[in-house]
Amino acid sequence: MKQYLWRRLDRSVQLLLLPCKVMSLCLEPPPLPNPKTSAQLKRRFTSIRTGLPQSNHHRTASSFSLYPTFRSRATVSAVLKTKEEGKSALTEQAEPPVSVVAVVGEGSVSPLKCATWEEVMRHTAKRLKWVDEGYEMVVFTDNFHQSNDQTAVNLQKELLSADILVVVAVSNQDSVKWIQTNSKNIPNIICFESNLDLVNKLGGSYVHSEIKGGFFDKIVGMSRLKKTNETMEVVQTVSDAWDRRNSDDIRFCLLVIINAYIRPVPILKNLRAKGFSTLNCMVKNCGPQILDCLMDPNCRKALQCLNKCSPVDQVCNYRCIASYESPKLEAFSLCVLQKNNCLDLDAMIPEKPYVQPMLKFRGKDLCYETAEDIFVGWLGSLDWSWRVVAGQNPAYDQFPCQYQLFYRGKAKGSFWYEPVFQVKTLDGEMIWRRRKYRVKRGKVPGTFYFSVLDNGVVSNEFWTIVDVSDDFSWGLFHYHGAARVAGQSYTGAVLVSPDGAYPKQTEGSRLSSALEKCGIKEWELYTVDNCSCQDPPLGIPEGSSLHSMVDVEHQGWASV
Repeated sequence: MKQYLWRRLDRSVQLLLLPCKVMSLCLEPPPLPNPKTSAQLKRRFTSIRTGLPQSNHHRTASSFSLYPTFRSRATVSAVLKTKEEGKSALTEQAEPPVSVVAVVGEGSVSPLKCATWEEVMRHTAKRLKWVDEGYEMVVFTDNFHQSNDQTAVNLQKELLSADILVVVAVSNQDSVKWIQTNSKNIPNIICFESNLDLVNKLGGSYVHSEIKGGFFDKIVGMSRLKKTNETMEVVQTVSDAWDRRNSDDIRFCLLVIINAYIRPVPILKNLRAKGFSTLNCMVKNCGPQILDCLMDPNCRKALQCLNKCSPVDQVCNYRCIASYESPKLEAFSLCVLQKNNCLDLDAMIPEKPYVQPMLKFRGKDLCYETAEDIFVGWLGSLDWSWRVVAGQNPAYDQFPCQYQLFYRGKAKGSFWYEPVFQVKTLDGEMIWRRRKYRVKRGKVPGTFYFSVLDNGVVSNEFWTIVDVSDDFSWGLFHYHGAARVAGQSYTGAVLVSPDGAYPKQTEGSRLSSALEKCGIKEWELYTVDNCSCQDPPLGIPEGSSLHSMVDVEHQGWASV
């Protein structure tokens, strides 16, 4: 189930039962945080989440109620009268670029499989472009005070027009002093894992920090300065996202700040609270489903559980759904979200990055039948098509024991995908879950359209077969997807093999090339736990068919 904004939904359900809380609901976009207030940003992070939002292909999601008023730098439409035509013409003014400067400690190492912070931030700069070509990010290491003067001059030039300065793992005292001297006029500064003398800013306001076991343990001077709740949410959201330690959330930190203090970020527009319109829609259209959910212990626990999760912690959200999944919960989301779109959300499948499918397999041009056979994979020789080794999306690709089942249906031209995966419930129990996707061919062989009704909400995805070895020892599949009525879009990729183990080292260069086609670094991948996968609920419908062109039985992997 995708990122269904459960936290907001649960609040809306609570409002149905507790009218006295209605006044606390945000009815209008809150004002831009007061530039004279202060908050605290997280300086150190102690946990590395090795499993994220963010897949098999049963996405859940969440959101946070954050949508401050934006500056006038956003795109505006102006009606201009031309003397020649004597009539109005609608002209779209170009958005000015958003300038981000990152300074990282020379040689500093990130928790992302020991990739350097310089490499991580340079990759983040590329991934920002997938969201908006107008997001310009440049990365410097902090050795500028030791190198030639031109490096420092170049950094100074960039800082003069910077909207955001990101400082990561900078502890050298000379570097700290240089940054302090040259960043005074930058409106937004965020410092992570750096010297405590470096200060943070949001919207032109200094963000003071007081360290007591961790960043954000105490917001300094909040009562005295009457800090707005909206700024608090920005601060907490950025902190929590960084603490999850993955490339998606590092980029998300920057998008949240751009969204709150510079200009609207389109992919975050669905985070706006809808107020009474949501309540009215739910009461008018889904009263019985809401009542049934509240009266059902599992459904009620699911909403309560989801409300406790961090709004952007999709792993937490999905564990709630998996732990308390029930027909009542599905009926609730089907009515409130899918049928009536009470949150008035919309999302499109991302177009970037563009990933080209493999063109040839075993020396021949890839055709639709062969591409489908590649998906079918080892099914027939084994009880599954593929097992997931690792994935890029931290919410959706990290669940233990992921099995893929691809097969041809009874109806002519029908093709199906059923992922089977484990989820660790909140009670510590390992349970199996299963979904069913309809698969249709794309315009080009090796591309496919997937659709699924997952816990009451429809998700649509576009999959690409990026590369598969001739001996079927491994494959790489990329996907773009969206749950429209959940307002959520996403991308990811899964590395698969017959036994769930990494490909041999001899395949390393080919795998790296395939990942590069997806814009993915190997250090972004989450390794799936395939250690304890007893008795998976496999099997396909009777009468289904498998391969039509590709033979896999002669391969040695059949003994897995």
